[in-house]
Amino acid sequence: MPADTSDYEAELDAIFETLAELAPEIRASLPGRRVKSDEVNPSGETRLEADAYADELIEEALGGIDGVGTYASEEQAEPIDVGSGEVSVACDPLDGSSNIKPNSPMGTIIAVYEGDLPAGGDRLLASGFVLFGPILTMTVARDGEVYEANVGDGEIDVIDDDVTLPDEPTVYGMGGRVPDWTPGFSAFIRAIEQEYKLRYGGAMVADVNQVITYGGIFSYPALKSAENGKLRLQFEGIPIAYIIESAGGASSDGTQSILDVDPEKFHQRVPVHLGNDEMIDRLEATLAAHD
Repeated sequence: MPADTSDYEAELDAIFETLAELAPEIRASLPGRRVKSDEVNPSGETRLEADAYADELIEEALGGIDGVGTYASEEQAEPIDVGSGEVSVACDPLDGSSNIKPNSPMGTIIAVYEGDLPAGGDRLLASGFVLFGPILTMTVARDGEVYEANVGDGEIDVIDDDVTLPDEPTVYGMGGRVPDWTPGFSAFIRAIEQEYKLRYGGAMVADVNQVITYGGIFSYPALKSAENGKLRLQFEGIPIAYIIESAGGASSDGTQSILDVDPEKFHQRVPVHLGNDEMIDRLEATLAAHD
């Protein structure tokens, strides 16, 4: 279970209000920062200028909030001390930034933890993501509930205060190359592709939002070449798993909830499966049958 938020309400309010304020500025900065920089992030990926700009902007803004002691980013090698507070913020400044080139959706993911990093789901206080789509929205999970807000004007305008996954799943999306899938995951996709509609755009927040909207499953699985997949536990796995579980769905690394995965290192990767309970149960059963 995620951590008790009662002692951190002021910090959480300030963090998500600040993220809403930053969202229009980040979006407005994208057209002029579509080119690659000369830098490589800790995961070995070439950074776009937009990645660096968003990271610096968010670090400065969130690091200035009273109560925030640490800022951590997928774009930086180690957590940064920004204050004396007890809250740590972990951020993927631009999830799916490669989508800038084709002008496709992307977003920002944020996770707020109690104490130092790395941290597991039991120390998560809240999480959320901004989606840079046709509408600029922010989805937040806090105290076991999920809300969606329009943040196009920099303020939180709640448009749904009880976000839940639809009962009947209709879509699926999955990452990784087909030849690199494990036999179990390949079998699962073959079984569901005749029943559901494929929705995959290359930005986790956009693909997960399809699942939140229509029901279904999103996966970035364990691969033959990478047994822990691609996505990072601190920045993507835990925060998005909490959103999905708080919205009535389930998460899995293939055998257990992502919120139960033990953090061993800062940039740890984890297989990610998110969606309706029955879809996750079906996935785990299929993977187990092919072990």
